[in-house]
Amino acid sequence: MKNLFTLFCAIAFSTLFYQQSIGLNLLLFSILTCISIFIKTPSFVKKKEFILKLLAFLLTGIMVFMYNSSLVMTAYFIAFFTLIGSTAQEKNSIYINWINGIYSSVGSYFSNLYDNYYSEKDKKKIDYVYWLKILGIPIVFILIFTALYRNSNPVFDEIIEHIDLSFINFQWVMLSVLGYFLFFNISNAESIEPITTKDKTTGNLLHDKGFDEKNLSKIKYEKQLGLVLLSVLSLLILFFIGTDIFYLTEIYDMTAAELSKQVHNGVDALIFSNLLAIMIILYFFRGQLNFYNNKDLRQLTTLWIGLNLIVIISTVLKNTEYINSFGLTYKRIGVLFFLTITSVGLITTLIKVLKIKNLWYLFRVNLSVSFVLLVLSTTVNWDKIITYYNLYYLKEAEINYVIKLSNNNALLLKSYRDNHDIEKRFQIKIDKKYNEYLQELNDNSWQELVYDNLIIKSAENE
Repeated sequence: MKNLFTLFCAIAFSTLFYQQSIGLNLLLFSILTCISIFIKTPSFVKKKEFILKLLAFLLTGIMVFMYNSSLVMTAYFIAFFTLIGSTAQEKNSIYINWINGIYSSVGSYFSNLYDNYYSEKDKKKIDYVYWLKILGIPIVFILIFTALYRNSNPVFDEIIEHIDLSFINFQWVMLSVLGYFLFFNISNAESIEPITTKDKTTGNLLHDKGFDEKNLSKIKYEKQLGLVLLSVLSLLILFFIGTDIFYLTEIYDMTAAELSKQVHNGVDALIFSNLLAIMIILYFFRGQLNFYNNKDLRQLTTLWIGLNLIVIISTVLKNTEYINSFGLTYKRIGVLFFLTITSVGLITTLIKVLKIKNLWYLFRVNLSVSFVLLVLSTTVNWDKIITYYNLYYLKEAEINYVIKLSNNNALLLKSYRDNHDIEKRFQIKIDKKYNEYLQELNDNSWQELVYDNLIIKSAENE
């Protein structure tokens, strides 16, 4: 039954994707993927963590149908590998899910085939030369003798000449084989050892290894160094925050060029300073200093992280004012995402210090949070948001910029063009973009349908 369903999925895969662009077909593939997993391992239905990853995968598939973009496609494939990797082995870190997901998608079939032929105690090297001879030599001689017989017998030659295999679409067949291979891998995911087991057995906490006289002297020295360094850096960042408050009072009088320079320079400096801050904290709290009398050092670390978060808030205010005055762009949205991830990094570093966590904790939590933010970011049609904001909220609409965005804003641009008096050159560009997108939608097969097809169809029926 399971093999028959895999064969059905292979044929469906070829039907969905053969000579088709991405649209509804990817969402249907996502649904088939989830069904394949549940048929193979129905117990996954009861596992909350797995269900969350499955929902994240389906959500990205829906977003591909709603509006395709590079961001959505990136999130889709990451969610796919996360899901497949979690079927290979449960309760692993997300980066192990990615590794196992990629490995399973490519190598599960061969791994299972090898395991079926050779037991664990009696595995031996496959004799590829032997199999090449068994398969290759007969094929070569069949071709040679067929050519000889065609030359010596006109009737045989005529029969061979009239053999017509054009009814077989070899590309479709090969895509079906690829689909079978992929769905077999999906429902028979494998994990890579020993990294999978090593990850599962590695916790998030640091362990006290005890002190000796030599070690204690070194720890005291590191604590003193940490207190001096963090005290000086805290005073420096306090002075910076004070000057930044004064700077914020003048932000409304700046030109676009001045504000742009300040925001970009501020973000670049913030990237380096926060990475450096995290590295300094990780250095001092990497080992036995976590178990020494370090309440004052922890308090100073908490203060310094809090001050760094204030600097991030200041940068958010600058970027927000930049957006309010001069419009939305992908770079300005990217700055906000970066500041969010940086804030999470500082907060998790503080948790690491206060709860005596290890470095693996930071990797696991921060990568998981980044994955969640990536998936959530796909639920927003950024081209449409940028277009709407720049056209309807700015004093002077940034029409030229939004026209250059993807076709996800084509319908909104057309609506704006029909209801507003804009320059003729912009009217021509918008009409051209809209008509080309409309033609693209009309040319879509059922596999390539997207949400805008439904919108256009609904408008035509009104």
